Amino acid sequence: MADKLKVTPLHDRVIVKAEAAEEKTAGGIIIPDTAKEKPQRGTVVAAGPGKKDEPVTVKVGDSVLYGKYAGTEIQVEGGDYLIMRESDILAII
Repeated sequence: MADKLKVTPLHDRVIVKAEAAEEKTAGGIIIPDTAKEKPQRGTVVAAGPGKKDEPVTVKVGDSVLYGKYAGTEIQVEGGDYLIMRESDILAII
């Protein structure tokens, strides 16, 4: 796991480090960069405190599934991350 980020998300937002896209298919065919699909799985690296009556249920270190177009891509401390609302997360795995 990466070091703790110096960025703290507000309210019900979380910062997720996306997993790398698939390099090969199950049959062994190498996928070129232009054909790779955006990953839909990642690890929570920071989470906000939640809203007034709704605390955030995910915690740092959780592996999560999220929607294909969820979140906004950001660069923090030289790394690429997604920042999204907790409601964009579909499941904890």
